[in-house]
Amino acid sequence: MKIAIAQLNPTIGDIFSNSNLILEAAKKATVEGVNLLLTPELSLIGYPPRDLLINPSFIVAVGAQLQQLAQDLPPELAVVVGTVVPNADGVKLGGKSLFNSAVLLQNGAVQQVFHKRLLPTYDVFDEDRYFEPGENSNYFNVGELKIGVTICEDLWNNEEFWGKRSYAGDPISDLAKLGVDLVVNLSASPYSAGKREVRSAMLQHSVIRSGIPIVYANQVGGNDDIIFDGSSFAVNRKGDLIQVLAAFETDFAVLEYDENKQDLIGSGNRQDARSTTETDLSCEPPFGDAEIWEALVLGVRDYVRKCGFSKVVLGLSGGIDSALVAAIASCAIGPENVLGVLMPSPYSSDHSVNDALELARNLGIAIELLPIGDLMKTYDRTLADLFANTTFGIAEENIQSRIRGNLLMAISNKFGHLLLSTGNKSEMSVGYCTLYGDMNGGLAVISDVPKTRVYSLCRWLNAGGYVGAVPSSPGSEIIPANIISKAPSAELKPGQIDQDSLPAYDVLDDILQRLIEHHESVPEIVAAGHDEVVVKRVVKLVRQSEFKRRQAAPGLKISDRAFGTGWRMPIAKSSSY
Repeated sequence: MKIAIAQLNPTIGDIFSNSNLILEAAKKATVEGVNLLLTPELSLIGYPPRDLLINPSFIVAVGAQLQQLAQDLPPELAVVVGTVVPNADGVKLGGKSLFNSAVLLQNGAVQQVFHKRLLPTYDVFDEDRYFEPGENSNYFNVGELKIGVTICEDLWNNEEFWGKRSYAGDPISDLAKLGVDLVVNLSASPYSAGKREVRSAMLQHSVIRSGIPIVYANQVGGNDDIIFDGSSFAVNRKGDLIQVLAAFETDFAVLEYDENKQDLIGSGNRQDARSTTETDLSCEPPFGDAEIWEALVLGVRDYVRKCGFSKVVLGLSGGIDSALVAAIASCAIGPENVLGVLMPSPYSSDHSVNDALELARNLGIAIELLPIGDLMKTYDRTLADLFANTTFGIAEENIQSRIRGNLLMAISNKFGHLLLSTGNKSEMSVGYCTLYGDMNGGLAVISDVPKTRVYSLCRWLNAGGYVGAVPSSPGSEIIPANIISKAPSAELKPGQIDQDSLPAYDVLDDILQRLIEHHESVPEIVAAGHDEVVVKRVVKLVRQSEFKRRQAAPGLKISDRAFGTGWRMPIAKSSSY
């Protein structure tokens, strides 16, 4: 029996276009003699649909489109589609109104429906808000083959793998008791750095434990702040990874289930076979800087496309953060669609302007030069009486940033460009950013990228890590060397550098990672070798800056603990502990 994985990039809410993506994959599968086609979780509506699910007319439209898709599909092909299914009876008993479901379509109709049992409510997930959990695991037949169905989180409740007990049930064990020959999983598993390796190792463990091979179909693409890496794969009964689909792009692959061997085998469609007994069943590169780069490029490209933009604008300061964002944007949508704006003040150094100009030449992007010195003088005159007998300080410094933010927003409004903000995670963590200034924007591209990783990505770019969308000759630098080597500075006053206000970034980023991602206490961070005074100051800055982050543009998530959807800290709170 031939099985195809359609690794799709749906647009949330665009049920007609998403239906066409499934139909196109089905036609391709039919040409290749496929018996069963798998699509990702909620492939008909896109994941995560969030409060679209509260709209009754949307749910009615989804149901109608599902019926139409069933009629349009090649009748002999079995297709498993991710969608939502109403829970009319459950509502009467106080349950949720919907199920997150996988639906088997064949012969022009819905043949079977399978409901997701385990509903994640952590990090970016909030499925318990919308869905009723399924009560049982079940399977369908293709010929004599019993194929068990799971949806995303149903595979993540492996007590042995995670080393902790759960009371939510174990769908894989339940399917094993039903005697299934194969398990399929429809997934929308978001990307974070290193997650693909964990995902593969977990499913390998599940296969070896249960003795049942698994085919895993994951969504790909960027939806708001969440990036989905795809990286769908199949694991045979021995735990070998026999098929891997591309990371960060749509893909289609065919594999076979050999009924004599009672196992999955690769098929001729770009097989990526690998036999191993190790727990690390990670997909092939990209990894590290390359992996993060590909994720950010995909996130920007899809955010621009799915929000209806064609061009972007950003401020170019001559610093490393805006340089990286400009390079990502150039790769994502083409340098011809990127506008960089230089807005030097009297405090801007000549090398910053020159570095920004050189970067723009390297990338091939358009630039505009808008000096802000006269605007600063106008603000000074307007505020002179009110600010009389006070000392020059943060208020005056931030005016520069807010002037720049206003100019960028004016350009965005006038020409319909999406404004990209350029702050990194280190700055966002401690509030080293200005509301209504450099925080202005529709997308915060690197707000989950620590400053040390920003440097690493830029060095990787210059070492030839990625040149496909950047017009540069072999061996030439993309990010001007001076941008990487000079001390980082906001240049809001004479001689200013970031380390006047912050610890060295390698120190700061280690403290922040321990605090934000590992939830370590002050004593634990100090015990790791950090100065107690510095740690307490950083912790205080993080807690005090929550009001800024609440007003920030959505930022692309690449870590396990990103500011945004999955970060739910109160603003008004005690910081005494």
